[in-house]
Amino acid sequence: MQGILNLDRVKAFHEWLERTNTKITQVNGQRKYGGPPDKWDGPVPGARCEIYITHIPRDTYEDVLIPLFTTVGPLWQFRLMMNFSGQNRGFAYAKYGSPAIAASAIQLLHGHMIEPGVSLCVRHSTEKRQLCIGGLPVSTKQADISQVMHTMCEGIERVSLKSEPGIAGMSAVVTFSSHYTASMAKKVVIEAFKNQYALRVSVSWFSSFKASPNRLLPPQNLVNVSCRSSVLLPRQTGTLFHSPSFCKAVGGPITPQPYECSTPSSHASLPSPMMLLNNLCQTAGFGPPHYKISCSRAGPDGYLHFSYQVFILGINMSLEGVIMILPGANISSTMEEAREAVAQQVLRKVFHRQVSH
Repeated sequence: MQGILNLDRVKAFHEWLERTNTKITQVNGQRKYGGPPDKWDGPVPGARCEIYITHIPRDTYEDVLIPLFTTVGPLWQFRLMMNFSGQNRGFAYAKYGSPAIAASAIQLLHGHMIEPGVSLCVRHSTEKRQLCIGGLPVSTKQADISQVMHTMCEGIERVSLKSEPGIAGMSAVVTFSSHYTASMAKKVVIEAFKNQYALRVSVSWFSSFKASPNRLLPPQNLVNVSCRSSVLLPRQTGTLFHSPSFCKAVGGPITPQPYECSTPSSHASLPSPMMLLNNLCQTAGFGPPHYKISCSRAGPDGYLHFSYQVFILGINMSLEGVIMILPGANISSTMEEAREAVAQQVLRKVFHRQVSH
């Protein structure tokens, strides 16, 4: 049953680890085997070597999954997504040494009955490697944002800068060496820009097939992130890299700011997006905003996707869209994060548009 930890299966998993001397590490909500494993003597896998596995029972662990997917061929890496309770989140990624082995795994294990009445769904991983960083000022220079991104994140291959049609700002499309490094960057970039440059940016996956002028660049997904990753932090101790030219472009602080995890006490003096939106609506005579929010799906990168509608009397425009957040410790905190992310996006949509007109 979802939400209840099966202690017998947890015990079997730990016994398997000890018996087989398998090394697994846990970081950022996932448990990782390999990447590469010990005694791997082949090259690093390229494109189309990773598969995406769903419909995994929440109390099924690597002691069952790794031996199963190793029957097709040696695994370069296996990643099982985990939640706070100790259960898995129902999906995993397996990477093989070649596209041919990955294709064989899909052919042989898609529909495999992992337990009575439960069959696995196995398909190619999309392996997204590009992020769109929106909300940058018009004065941003490509050399500056490239320097800033290279120091914030690891595994960057290239950075390009584009204008945002209909919005007074710029967007950067950042290409990473792997889906993993892009995912890690996605978790920390917003906090890094906010703490170092007092700049609120948006982060979303970039898809080249949707690169139409009207859909490529507007920041549609505002993500609330937490500082759970130290992998992508700069190597300097205590502060982020500081770019004076970029500070001048964004009008941010001239002194480098420490990179810290957000805590309730650290923002006690600042209004939350919900509070700010409510105050602005009341001041303008619109009345309080009304929220309608529903969770539509959980993405393969661990983010929860919420669709929303916000109703504000006196504003004649559609306030609806999608936001993505990481799950909180419980349902209540997750919904609170979702409401704050929605309010933040509405503030950008409504009041930025009114100011620019």
